[in-house]
Formats: sequence, C-alpha cells, structure tokens
Amino acid sequence: MSRHETWAVAAVALMLIAGAAIFLYAPTDYLQGPVQRIFYLHVSSAIAAYGCFAVVLVGGIIYLRNESLVADRFARAGALVGLVFTTVTLVMGMMWAKPIWGSYWTWDPRLTSTLVLWIIYAGYLLVRRLADPGRQAARIAAVVGIFGFIDVPVVHFSVTWWRSQHPGSIVENDALPPEMLATFLFTLACTLVLAAVMVAIRYRIETLTDERMHVAEPVKVITTREPEPVP
Repeated sequence: MSRHETWAVAAVALMLIAGAAIFLYAPTDYLQGPVQRIFYLHVSSAIAAYGCFAVVLVGGIIYLRNESLVADRFARAGALVGLVFTTVTLVMGMMWAKPIWGSYWTWDPRLTSTLVLWIIYAGYLLVRRLADPGRQAARIAAVVGIFGFIDVPVVHFSVTWWRSQHPGSIVENDALPPEMLATFLFTLACTLVLAAVMVAIRYRIETLTDERMHVAEPVKVITTREPEPVP
C-alpha cells in the first residue's frame, strides 16, 4: 500500500469515527431534533473549503512571483477539493434548511455568498479546463483565485454584516453543551485531515498530468545542412 493510500484509508476511518460520534455520542438538540446533527459536517465542510481556497490564494501569489509549478499544482488541487467541500456545504445546508426554515433555499446572505464562492472557483477550474495549458492560463487562473478569496471573509461575516436567518457563531458564543462542542471539534479535525489528504492526492494527479503532457509534446529537431560546394 502506497503512502497516499495509507493516508486515504486513515482519513476515511477518522470520518467514520466522527460519524459515530455525531449519531451516538452527541445529544439530540432539544429544539431542532435529529436534523441538527447536520451541523457538525455542514460547518466542518465550510471551514475545510476555506482552508482549500487559502491554498489557492497562497499558490496563486507564489506563482505570480516566481512561476513555481509546485505552487500552481497546489492551487489547482486546492481549488478542486475546495469546490467539493463547498458543494457538500451547500447541499447539507439545504437539507438542514428544509425542516427548519420550510424551504430548501432562501436568498439568505450566507447562502447567497456561499453560492457566489462556488461559482467563482468553478470558474477558476473552467479557466484551467478551457484555456491552453501554459504560463498564460496559469497566470489568469492565479488572478481569479486570489481575487476570489475575497468572498471567503464575506461568507464568514455575512451573518453579522447583514440581517440573516443563519445564527451567529455558536462556538464563539459558547452556546454548545460540552458533548456537542467536543463532537464538533473532533469532526472538524477529521474533516480537515480528509481535505489535506484529498489535496495531496490531487496534487499527485496534477503532477502526473503535467509530466504526461510534457512527454507528449512534440520535440522539434533542428538539423543543419552542410552547404553544397560551389563548382
């Protein structure tokens, strides 16, 4: 078993343990009932997405400075994994919203800004997909990734900047019982490990893809021809 496979198995095992803690250890919320258990993975996925997009931000800045291929590959990997976790965040948020708010979707500031975040990084990946591979595509994508990160604090602080149906940070406000807080922190740690492993695996895939494309590029052979003697 390779190192990446070992880490992947470990990450999946941790997520299974986190799932057991969510359903077997954490108490049922008095007001919302069992549906509140979505909270643990919903919020953890959002934070993991923030971390992935931070990788895109740093990778884009480094690439623009010295055109590091390593930084560019990490940016590509972070964007894809971040988009996956943003999708999980949106889907689980909609599942939670239906029984609590009576609708899968409301144009709540946090929901809307999270959707905008998803669109930005989907656009980032679309640029990488459609543009010809090379320096120009990498630079354009780096700019998109850097400016796209501006929406991350907008998502996070949207509940305090605008009127929102979302509650404020219940962790910072010490609103969780000890069992719920412990379950959330453990789930968050497991989700971050999973995100890191996914980025590492995706980085390896991006590296192999770049190497394959480099090998596939036609090699131009320049030959010199001896001048013919003048009679």
